[in-house]
Amino acid sequence: MQASFTITANLVNILQQKIYPVQLTIKDSIIESITEITAANDHLPYLLPGFIDSHVHIESSMLVPQQFARLAVVHGTVATVSDPHEIANVCGMQGVEYMIEDGNKVPFKFYFGAPSCVPATQFETAGATLDSNDVKALLLRNEIHYLSEMMNFPGVLHNDEEVAKKIAAAKEANKLVDGHAPGLHGAIAKQYIDAGISTDHECFTAEEALDKLQHGMKIIIREGSAARNFEALAPLLNKHYENIMFCSDDKHPDSLVQGHINTLCARAVAKGINVYKVLQAACINPVLHYKLNVGLLREGEKADFILMKDLKDFEVTATYINGEKVAESGKSLINTTPSAIINQFNCNLISIAALQMPAYKYVTEQGLIPVIEALDGELITNKLWLQLKTENNLLVSDTEKDILKMAVVNRYHNAPVATCFIKNFGLQKGAIASSVAHDSHNIIAVGASDEDLAKAINIVIENKRWH
Repeated sequence: MQASFTITANLVNILQQKIYPVQLTIKDSIIESITEITAANDHLPYLLPGFIDSHVHIESSMLVPQQFARLAVVHGTVATVSDPHEIANVCGMQGVEYMIEDGNKVPFKFYFGAPSCVPATQFETAGATLDSNDVKALLLRNEIHYLSEMMNFPGVLHNDEEVAKKIAAAKEANKLVDGHAPGLHGAIAKQYIDAGISTDHECFTAEEALDKLQHGMKIIIREGSAARNFEALAPLLNKHYENIMFCSDDKHPDSLVQGHINTLCARAVAKGINVYKVLQAACINPVLHYKLNVGLLREGEKADFILMKDLKDFEVTATYINGEKVAESGKSLINTTPSAIINQFNCNLISIAALQMPAYKYVTEQGLIPVIEALDGELITNKLWLQLKTENNLLVSDTEKDILKMAVVNRYHNAPVATCFIKNFGLQKGAIASSVAHDSHNIIAVGASDEDLAKAINIVIENKRWH
């Protein structure tokens, strides 16, 4: 049993949109009382509910849940709505179990969903499959709180039987369905939403997000390490703050060290957006939408809150979860324990010959080949038709034009290597390869030469990265 303790601070009452000094009393993880007091409040810290990342793949941080929590609490994050989609694509149900068990080892509130798309697409080989029966079994568990992002929006629109069963299972379990519908708008967006899908974090224009808001969908503004849509969508907070949340989706560890949802609050306020509207999106809306067991600074609720120096820079001075102080003055107070390692990695080393692309097999009669055009800060890409460099009748990278060969290697069993070309990657020499490749987590590599590509890929295979 925890002893009773009190905190004197300026309460930021987000829903009432006012700030006033209070004495907060906490006993046994619960807020026992909030008493408004008369006090000089110039030097008191600000007291507000904790931040929530409303959609994140913990695995993309390359950290186990314990370690993610240890970093996130420093920035005032007390909970995440977490989709274990990435590890499920590698290790199936065992991966989901792993995330739940590891997350339970620390005082942090992970709310995991049932991955809806494992494998993510029929065009790539994953390490596991979760069919509608698996998803239904997960949704019946108390540890699973929603159906994770329904990436297969064509399946929704065309009433795919397996997709329909997964959505029906969520409804039967009285649990929400998260969305994933980049580019959908108008009647098609409405059809997708009417299937019972409540959110989308994939909007990259304000027009698209506004269209979905008008059809009753909640919009989650994403600002991660790769996909960044904050600048385009933040102005929607002015009029639609009650139906907007924040998320990172994929947060790399170096970025998480620098900040989390708190940095989005600071950026939004710097744009002149009302601080109460910003905080409603960051703290209140996720709890209400997902029905999370996270306290909102009300008597009788869990003592989940943060203390902050000001409402400009959003520098967090202390974070409390269930009445326990888990971070103070930029340092995490979470103690972690050793985590198990699970993996599925069963392919052999590759040869340079496996990467070669004879020109006669790929070049059109016009002398062109399709090239992926990467767009900075976006997940979407363009398709270009370009003339490519050849050596000995083989298509090769052209660093002068920033056109590089890209390869995908099946990590789960030996299979032919898939190759193509990508523009705007920016690599001038050498190669980079990783199995932290999203969704199926096969090895993806980009290189300035076939020799460099093979070396980089084989380093990953030899090390058999756990994720």
